[in-house]
Amino acid sequence: MGQSQKTARVRILGRVQGVSFRVWTRDEAEKLGLSGWVRNEPDGSVFAVISGSEEAVTAMIERLGKGPAMASVAQVITEFVETAGNLQGFRITR
Repeated sequence: MGQSQKTARVRILGRVQGVSFRVWTRDEAEKLGLSGWVRNEPDGSVFAVISGSEEAVTAMIERLGKGPAMASVAQVITEFVETAGNLQGFRITR
């Protein structure tokens, strides 16, 4: 029985820009074998779409709640959406 795939849209609030949050997110996602992307938002938050096994997506959401050493995460807002089959690799977007 294969693992079910999950896709989450995640907004991270707090001191999350200017602290290498996007690079850290990409590196952590790649370690977990996730697909998707991450970007800075004009309001100072970081937004990501992550897709992969349910276990890996759950682990990534937990990691996003901590962030890299210089970040101060105040809130993680997660919305699970229909899995997008066209996500390949994990990239930083603008």
